[in-house]
Amino acid sequence: MELTAKNILESAPRRFRPEKAEGIEICVQFEIKGNEDYKCTIIVNNCICSLYPEHTGTPNCIVRTTEKVYTELETGKANPQMALMMGKIKVSNISEMMKFSKLFRKFDPKFLEVADERKQHTLVKRPVHDGPLKGIKIIDFTRLLPGPLATMFMADMGAEVIKVEDPDSPDYVRDFEPTLGDTSAFYYALNRNKKSLAINYLSAAGKNILISLIKDADVLIEQFRPGVMKHFGLDYETLSALNPKLIYASITGYGQNSSLSQAAGHDLNYIAVAGLLSTMGTDKDHVVIPGVQIADIAGGSYMTMNAVLAAIIQRGISGKGQHLDIAMTDCIVPLLALPFSEAIVKGKTTERGTFQLAGGLANYNVYRCKDEKFIALGSLEPKFWNKFCEKIGKQQWSNEILDGADTHKKIKTELEIIFLEKDSKDWLSFFAADDICITAINELNELPETAYLKERNMFIPHQIGTETFLSIKNPINYSGSFSNIHWTAPKLGEDSISILRGISLSDEAISMLEQDNIIKISS
Repeated sequence: MELTAKNILESAPRRFRPEKAEGIEICVQFEIKGNEDYKCTIIVNNCICSLYPEHTGTPNCIVRTTEKVYTELETGKANPQMALMMGKIKVSNISEMMKFSKLFRKFDPKFLEVADERKQHTLVKRPVHDGPLKGIKIIDFTRLLPGPLATMFMADMGAEVIKVEDPDSPDYVRDFEPTLGDTSAFYYALNRNKKSLAINYLSAAGKNILISLIKDADVLIEQFRPGVMKHFGLDYETLSALNPKLIYASITGYGQNSSLSQAAGHDLNYIAVAGLLSTMGTDKDHVVIPGVQIADIAGGSYMTMNAVLAAIIQRGISGKGQHLDIAMTDCIVPLLALPFSEAIVKGKTTERGTFQLAGGLANYNVYRCKDEKFIALGSLEPKFWNKFCEKIGKQQWSNEILDGADTHKKIKTELEIIFLEKDSKDWLSFFAADDICITAINELNELPETAYLKERNMFIPHQIGTETFLSIKNPINYSGSFSNIHWTAPKLGEDSISILRGISLSDEAISMLEQDNIIKISS
């Protein structure tokens, strides 16, 4: 490659030494005269070096010289002091130039070879979403289930959600079985409509990039144990000083300051501590593990959305953000509102399987049919129950249902025998014209073809390789403007280029960050 002032200057980001640039902000403009005049600007900010092929910003220093002189100076063939004294190079601010020069390694032709080998990447362009959260930018540090589901639904509602992952330790849900290609179906289920920034935020350069993003963000959501974000230098106290309007949500199992705050835990532990698990089972000798993650979703995902949206409304009034302490264990205690109140009044806990709405009532229960499928009977009110009794020829049960637990147990035993006389579809047909609260218990693989869910458009198809994957739609329908455009959960680092361009980093600086393993770019 021919050595020119242009390609020497363009190698500056590759020669940049970020470890020397902590706290330095400087803008230097170059004007090079020659056969082809060349202008550029080099800006150093937050340990990042960006080169722009034009004059931009407010310069701390302007350098003017010729192609020949600049090339000789950079290759050591000319003496900088003599060039200055003889007027061959003009520098508007010598002290700023000296400070600037110390931030770069000495030029070597090897830096031009790196430029020739630089990867070419495709810029991912995302559609613009409408919705009630349009204009809200969310920095998403969450992983696994609670936070990602919350931020996905907020992305569905129009928010710009930037999923931040360490390239060397991304969201572990990406690797869970089953997979579609090399990525987990669980990841695709929880990260639709997001942008992916893969960045080493433990490095000074990576952290400074994130701080630049967060200065302009509305919400940050994190899911580490208390103290971890402070270790990263990205805690609420630090970031709120830079962005007082920031809403900072921390999702944990046991809260920020409790005696259990540093204890490890999972959904099963949280529902155990909160008391939910004690209510689940058929009798006093058997506790049943629920088939879904109640604390993660009801306590984590849904309560996070609730808290963040309320904080956005409050910020509109006060102009200030705040720190949201979302403990999943705390957030699921309200699910016990009815059984807990009963226990407080009676002074004792109702035995598992006997609470009114948890198996204790014959008219609010599940029954196996002849085809081994189950039906849910919810004839709680007298008008529903009386009609049910009339249809099966058991009118005497209409009043007996009021007699107490022993009668319910007897009726339930008889109903178990009656329901085994027909297949589930025949029972549903038998009761089709009656308003008695009876439904099939659908299996998961039947849901896409369930008439009601199809009517409600509850599933979004995504083409992943040769396979079609269905993700579950945001269940809330809005009458106002709302985008029906969706994109599949992003590859790791798929949006890194567009996000970094958005904070005015040049392509040269972005390439250097990739080369130094600060960021990952997928295309």
